[in-house]
Amino acid sequence: MPSLHPLPSASVPGVLIAPSLLAADFTRLGEEVRLIEAGGADILHVDVMDGHFVPNLTLGPPLVESLRRISSLPFDVHLMLTNPERFVEPFARAGADHITVHVESAAPLPGVLDAIRAAGCTAGLSVKPGTPASAVLPYLDKVELVLVMTVEPGFGGQSFMADMLPKIRELRAAITASGRAVHLEVDGGVGPANAASVVSAGANMLVAGTSVFRSPAGASAAIRQLRGG
Repeated sequence: MPSLHPLPSASVPGVLIAPSLLAADFTRLGEEVRLIEAGGADILHVDVMDGHFVPNLTLGPPLVESLRRISSLPFDVHLMLTNPERFVEPFARAGADHITVHVESAAPLPGVLDAIRAAGCTAGLSVKPGTPASAVLPYLDKVELVLVMTVEPGFGGQSFMADMLPKIRELRAAITASGRAVHLEVDGGVGPANAASVVSAGANMLVAGTSVFRSPAGASAAIRQLRGG
């Protein structure tokens, strides 16, 4: 069954903003999600960590299911898990619209990407800072999104790694050459000071946690700033 809240098409011009739930105030998650939706967010990014693939534990399917009842945003679920194949079905049933797994995981990647699509979601593949862009290229025909990490995954609030910009450019060139409409998402330390550089390098989707949920100016103003407004 296809997702009821699909990601916007990658062929449509413009920058998509995906606030990361990891930076929200967990004592009032429902209110936080409503605020970013009203403030112009395009997507909700959900970071899922297992304490093994990355040194942190975060969110599970029950929380996604609860938030699904109050939001019409597409849910972009990022599985930072050693064995993501075990959680594709649970997150899809909970309301995920898109699921990204890591190229560095222990999963049999062609099979898990097929399983994501069979579950009704679009599929993505992510690379850590130390992983070359070339690791993603064999799978470009199986994904709708490529995610470049610009911090070491595991914790929010880290500083953007500017030396990842060449990797973003390399992946944008490969996506263009493939002829497919694939989102290029960037996650880690993204804010108003570097958003323009990230977009110039080829990204069309920005994950922003601290710079949106904790902006003194509020979520709406923060999202406008990330778009360059």
